[in-house]
Amino acid sequence: MSARDNAKKVDRQVTPEGGFFNFFKGLVVEFKRITWASKEDVKKATIAVIAFCCIYVVIVAVIDFGLNSLVKTILK
Repeated sequence: MSARDNAKKVDRQVTPEGGFFNFFKGLVVEFKRITWASKEDVKKATIAVIAFCCIYVVIVAVIDFGLNSLVKTILK
């Protein structure tokens, strides 16, 4: 048994004729398949990202201040 026999066969739904319009038809079909997150999930994820970014900014600022003070002390 070869690897090609095990490969999953994919049916092409879009034909090369009229490719420009078929592309957009396929795009509409794919957009209908999307499962969007709920508004509550999006809010929770947004809050988590903003909190992480704020924490990261504080950590980088503390490290920057510390290294800046260390370099000034050494070069004095």
